Amino acid sequence: MAEDGGGKRILGAHWAFAAFFFGVAGYYLVTLLTAAAFNRHVGDDDPVEAYAGPLLLLAFLPNLVLGLGPAIASLRYGSGLERDFGLRTRGRDLRIGLACGLLALVVGFVLNAAEIAVFGGDEVSDSPLTDLPDVSGGSPVWLIATALVLVIAVPLTEELLLRGALWNALAHYKIPPWVVLVLTSLVFALLHGETTRTIALFGQGLVLGLARHYSGRTSASVLAHAANNLPPAVLLFTGH
Repeated sequence: MAEDGGGKRILGAHWAFAAFFFGVAGYYLVTLLTAAAFNRHVGDDDPVEAYAGPLLLLAFLPNLVLGLGPAIASLRYGSGLERDFGLRTRGRDLRIGLACGLLALVVGFVLNAAEIAVFGGDEVSDSPLTDLPDVSGGSPVWLIATALVLVIAVPLTEELLLRGALWNALAHYKIPPWVVLVLTSLVFALLHGETTRTIALFGQGLVLGLARHYSGRTSASVLAHAANNLPPAVLLFTGH
């Protein structure tokens, strides 16, 4: 465990890498467990509509696990979330985060439109979020809860994993910043598992990474991610 000039612990690169892999492994494990649990309790004679509301939140459960690895490693082996990742929002973080969030929306829209133009509308699918209103069970309560998860919890956990633990681990070994930016953006795109949107997600990941790069703090990329997720969260209530 490394120490700074004041003798305080700093999350080492080996723990940061371990936290990253723990988060990813937990993500896929919980995905399998939730899928198995759902298939076990919902049979042919048990309509999915009966579980519609909880299914909205269950769909995000694996994603929420992503941040556990970095959080546990930081609290146990590092100096805490603020010192290791810079989670306390400052004025500069807010400005950079909102600007990058808006830019990420534009980049995502342009790249999605380009893919549709090249491959055709039938080849490029929409985000899975477009189907969520159809399984809401007609209750706005579940949509509100899902929107809050999408805007608050998802950006926090994904950014802790990628622009927090993974970014810090790569930077520790003096990897050029642009390589760190590209690698974390690629992992961001692949982690979503949406093959038809990989290019757009990669582009958005680059912009979110710029927030982390220019601010030097994960809080800016969390804000950018939240701003990027806000319009899709609002669209949950329109059914489009």
